[in-house]
Amino acid sequence: MSEDIRQLEPKALWNKFADLNAVPRPSKKEERVIKFMKDFGESLGLETMEDDVRNVIIRKPATAGMEDRKAIVMQSHLDMVHQKNNDTVFDFDTQGIDMHVEGDWVKAKGTTLGADNGLGVATIMAILESTDIAHPAIEALFTIDEETGMTGAMGLKGGLLNGEILLNLDTEEDDEIGVGCAGGVDVTATRTYEQEETPEFKIGFKVTVKGLQGGHSGMQIHEGLANANKIMNRVLFDGFENFGLRISEIDGGSLRNAIPRESNAIVAVDSIHKDSFVAEINDLANEIKKEYKIMEPDMVIEVSQIETPEQIMDLGVQEGLTRALYAALNGVHRMSADIKDLVETSNNVARVIVKDGAIKVGCLTRSSVESSKWDLANMLRATFELTGCEVELSGDYPGWTPNMDSDILKVLVPIYKDLNGGEEPHVAACHAGLECGILGTNYPDMDMISFGPNIKGAHSPDERAQISSAQKYWTFVLEILKNIPKK
Repeated sequence: MSEDIRQLEPKALWNKFADLNAVPRPSKKEERVIKFMKDFGESLGLETMEDDVRNVIIRKPATAGMEDRKAIVMQSHLDMVHQKNNDTVFDFDTQGIDMHVEGDWVKAKGTTLGADNGLGVATIMAILESTDIAHPAIEALFTIDEETGMTGAMGLKGGLLNGEILLNLDTEEDDEIGVGCAGGVDVTATRTYEQEETPEFKIGFKVTVKGLQGGHSGMQIHEGLANANKIMNRVLFDGFENFGLRISEIDGGSLRNAIPRESNAIVAVDSIHKDSFVAEINDLANEIKKEYKIMEPDMVIEVSQIETPEQIMDLGVQEGLTRALYAALNGVHRMSADIKDLVETSNNVARVIVKDGAIKVGCLTRSSVESSKWDLANMLRATFELTGCEVELSGDYPGWTPNMDSDILKVLVPIYKDLNGGEEPHVAACHAGLECGILGTNYPDMDMISFGPNIKGAHSPDERAQISSAQKYWTFVLEILKNIPKK
């Protein structure tokens, strides 16, 4: 890890971020970072506990003169999204993130950076460790598994926290103050199928889609980024009618909350159509790349001959699957009628696996309106059930309803304006899945707000954190702590 990171200002923040990023912390494998955080709290002599679902809570008393202020909860999640470039050799289970400075940005070498939500975690750590930062009584809440199910927030019991105000540090635009977010539900379609021996007159090809930007399937779903699963399906769609194409395997996408960047398929086509198949794929690839030349300048769609696969999908199932994937909505379903420019409801066709007689398609449906979320989830359910799939709707979590009359919002807005020459902050709901809505189910009277520094490309290997923005954000945090209302 570059030592340049530790020399950045504010050093208290960046040094804690460097410490955190040395610890592997994939979602659902947070044992090491949980221990790291408990050891940290205990090393400071602070009350430290782990709850039933392995969230970590560290309590620090108010500094002198701040005892009459409302107690606050400072909250961020410990886990991070693990994505890497196809040519990057990296083991997220054993290696710390390799960071470097590039101009005004901190980036990782070929992987996600973990600024989402590591900068929030590092902020809280720096404040817990400080001896010269004024603040009220703090309960630091470090949740687990935010990125793949929000099980930490869901499992947090009522009565554990005493704070009246929650500061969530998981927003990714430094001029934004978050007051609401989308809920979500996982849509998973599965089925089995009979495999057939590949006829002798067919030859094998590998089709690859790669080089896409990827990104956050909530915050970036409206940007028009290409989805590798949808691109692959488009390439394969008419293959049987034109070339006798039969699918053997598909492996596309990765995590539900990441827009798919890559997909690979192994297929068999009639040998008599060998040259025309390659030519057709290349022509179609050029057309698709022209469509996405602005948003996806590095898109690659390529086809190469390989050894003929031994088995292929049942033809009827293949035709049903490709049609269902074509019909499955990907992207924005509806914009909010209440908040300008806010995506209300969307879907990400995140994962497609076809192998060894089994199909699995995973989607993440998001919405700030519960009825619209379930409407789109049922639309997807119906689409895949028509092809014989079993569809499971799971991992449901609620959104966070905006409260424009929030007391803590009335504190943050003038502070932001004072620090930024009178500039108004952007008070908004977001299309990401923040934990505030879930935490609010057991703490309905807690006043919640969300903010953070500029982070771009979250959930992709292009993730980067802006250095100058982190300085702006840190100053904002310190002023907020000094201005928490009295009890």
